Amino acid sequence: MQLGAFSISLAVKDLALSRAFYEKLGFEVTGGEAEQNWLILKNGDCIIGLFQGMFEKNILTFNPGWNTSARPVDDFTDVRELQKQLKAGDVAFDTEADETGSGPASFIITDPDGNPILVDQHR
Repeated sequence: MQLGAFSISLAVKDLALSRAFYEKLGFEVTGGEAEQNWLILKNGDCIIGLFQGMFEKNILTFNPGWNTSARPVDDFTDVRELQKQLKAGDVAFDTEADETGSGPASFIITDPDGNPILVDQHR
């Protein structure tokens, strides 16, 4: 099962303050829109998304079809196939991708400790 690039999406209270903190740890902004209250930061292969006012909890995020540099990869498992495989393993879903579609789609599951996991395909 290829889940794609991994990042953690952090629900932050103050985007500018969080950005400054993670920049002190060596992270650099590689994407996002501060005016829209979200930024993507990277340090090596570590990726952090900072999201102010967009969701309540931190989210583990996987992006099928992308590498850690947010570049497309040719060989990846489509989000709908991942969903089918997880359903076959009796994983419960919070939200589901439309299995009849193609292209961008996402689903959310929750681990046993209440941590949301977003599988978000952008292509």
